[in-house]
Formats: sequence, structure tokens, C-alpha cells
Amino acid sequence: MGGQISKRRSLSAEKKILVDLSQSSGSDYPGSEYHPSDRKNWMGGLDLEKLTIRNIIWPGTHDSATNKIGIPFVTRPFAQCQSLSIYEQLVKGARVLDIRVQEDRRVCHGILKTYSIDVVLNEVKQFLSETQCEIIILEIRTEFGHDDPPEFDKYLTQKLGDYLIHQDDHVFDKTVSELLPKRVICVWKPRKSPAPKKGDPLWSSGYLKDNWIDTDLPSTKFESNLKYLGDQPPVSTRKFFYRVENTVTPQADNPILCVKPVTDRIHGYARLFLKQCFERGIADRMQIFSTDFIDADFVDACVALTHARIEGMV
Repeated sequence: MGGQISKRRSLSAEKKILVDLSQSSGSDYPGSEYHPSDRKNWMGGLDLEKLTIRNIIWPGTHDSATNKIGIPFVTRPFAQCQSLSIYEQLVKGARVLDIRVQEDRRVCHGILKTYSIDVVLNEVKQFLSETQCEIIILEIRTEFGHDDPPEFDKYLTQKLGDYLIHQDDHVFDKTVSELLPKRVICVWKPRKSPAPKKGDPLWSSGYLKDNWIDTDLPSTKFESNLKYLGDQPPVSTRKFFYRVENTVTPQADNPILCVKPVTDRIHGYARLFLKQCFERGIADRMQIFSTDFIDADFVDACVALTHARIEGMV
């Protein structure tokens, strides 16, 4: 009982820290007033001849394919991190997808399964067929505790075919206009199978890095994200993508184990985080920004900073 009281006090204090920081700092940063007119085609609304891969602020989703995971009202609330389908997330503006698979090519989150990876890839291809200039980073990893799907690299290459942007360090310096009509950077992270090599259609795990901080305390996650981001080289010199996740996750020592009410503790502070990147001199490190339950304002916050970069405002 004493542990629960202490945890509630810690949580209350951490919530207050973010509220106070938001009130004292605000959430406006260079270009933050910009809003894309069409989120489905937001890259196409920017100057594609200036828009280099390294300078994009990529809005992403965490545990992207969990909209139908588990049993509704039973196990789903404990594992669902997105309520929208893959296609709907892309239309909303997401451009980085985080997909976990197991040996039978079904998407999973821990021990819970959902639909086949075919559903993900078909919805990605549907979106690509309806747009012309949008580039996607598709991260697919074998979930912890599972084996790699057999010959999965061949399967991904066959399914995505001509859309794939091959693994090449020079891609970071290229503009979207130079890469088109190629549209997908697919990062494949197997547990035991051979990793993709330079020149392959797929990208190896070292090209998408992050520092996962497993906590349900919002200020702890917020400050840890800033610390680890500050440890990274600027995007101008990096040859890998770095992701910051604007999420907190349920913990076993807390009675609230459903994802939505826990992650809501930090969800609304995405713009504050970007503002703090400027305040602390690390805005030039930002690249991939991911969230649970992606919404329009989160996308707009990322697109606004992207627009500011290519227009020389930062």
C-alpha cells in the first residue's frame, strides 16, 4: 500500500513538472505556426528539391499495427498503441511505421497476435498508389522471444519491389525529388537471420537507432529523451536515423495497466519537447519523432519544423 501511495505522489509531481514547464516556456518554436494543407500529401506540399532525407522531421507511430490486437475490452487495452489502421495513419501524416512480427508472419506485441504482415504491406502499397511524393520508413523487427519468419528478407523485397530505396549512406544527402519514384526505406531487424548488407534492397538495424526508456513517469521520459537526443551527432553529419518516442508505458507496479490513460500523460507535450530542443541547443539532432495514438497536431508539429529547416528558418 505504501508503495502505491509513493508512486501516486511521484506521478503527481512529474505531471506538475511538465505543466509548469509548459506554462513558463510555451510551445512555440521557429516555424511552429505552419500547418500542411493536406496531411496525406504533406511532403508533396514542400519544396522537394530542398527536402533532403536527413532534414525531415519524420512523424512516426509506436507499435504501429496494434489497432486490432488482442480481444476487444479484454486484452486489447493492455497492448493497443494505435486506434487507426496502417493506411489511416499514413493518411493522417505518419511516415515511420514500427512493426513487430513473429515466425508465422503475423504482427504481434509481446505475446498477443494480430493480423498478418500482408495487411500492413497491402495498406502501405495502397497509400503509395494514391500518392506520388511521400516517402515512408518502414521498420520491421522480430519481436523479442520469437523466431524470425523464414526467408523474410526475400518476402519483403518481393512484396515492396520497385518502391524500395536500397541501403546506401548517400541516401541521407539526397532530396526527395532525387529519390523518386522510389518511396520506401525498409529497415529489417531480424533476431538471428543475416542482416541486410550495403547495397541490399533492405536496410540493417544500425540505420535506425533509439534509446528506449521504459517508464510510466512523464517527466522522467521527457528529460531522458532530451538527454539521449543531446548525445547524438547533428543530423548534418549522421549516417543513421535517430528516433525519439513521445510515449510512456504501463508498469507492473502501477494499478493502471491500460496503454491509453498512461501514454496520455505525455502525449500532449510534443510541441513542448520540440521547443525544449531549441531552448537546450539540440534542435539540430531531431529527426524521427514517434507517438502512441497519432493525431493531426502531432503530425503538424513535425511538418512545421521540417518546413522551417528547408526554408532556412533554423
